[in-house]
Amino acid sequence: MSTVSTYLNFPRNTEEAFNFYRTVFGTEFDGEGIMRMGDVPPPEGAPPMAEADKNLVMHVSLPTLGGHRLMGTDAPESMGFQLTSGNNFYINLQPDTRAETKKLFDALSAGGKVTMDLQDMFWGDYYGSCTDQFGVHWMFNCREQ
Repeated sequence: MSTVSTYLNFPRNTEEAFNFYRTVFGTEFDGEGIMRMGDVPPPEGAPPMAEADKNLVMHVSLPTLGGHRLMGTDAPESMGFQLTSGNNFYINLQPDTRAETKKLFDALSAGGKVTMDLQDMFWGDYYGSCTDQFGVHWMFNCREQ
C-alpha cells in the first residue's frame, strides 16, 4: 500500500518535538522507537562522530491521523546541515469532528502562535492555523457541521 508522510528536520531538538507530538496525537513511535546517530555505523574513512552528536535523533516515525506519519531527524550544523525555517509548508490535519479539531488545535498551538483562530469558513469547513513551539506550521480543516 502506498503512503505519504511528512519528514521534519530540527537543529537538535527532534526528540523534544516528537515527545510533544506523541502527547498531542496519543500515539507511540513506530518500530523500535527513536534511532540515534550513534547507532549508525560510520561510513568508511569518515572522521569519528562527536560525542555530543551520538545521542541525536537519526530517525523517528509517529502515526498521526488517517494513516499519515510524521517523521523526523536532527540536522545539526556540526554535521554540515544548515536549516532554514520558513512558511513554505503546512501540515494539514483533517479530523473527523470539531471536538477533535479543537483538541488538536489547542495542543499544537500551546506555546506557539495562533495564526488564524478556528472558525467556520466560506468553503464549508471549520478551519484554523497555528505555528507550534518548534516552528512547524499546521492547518486544520474539519467538514463536520
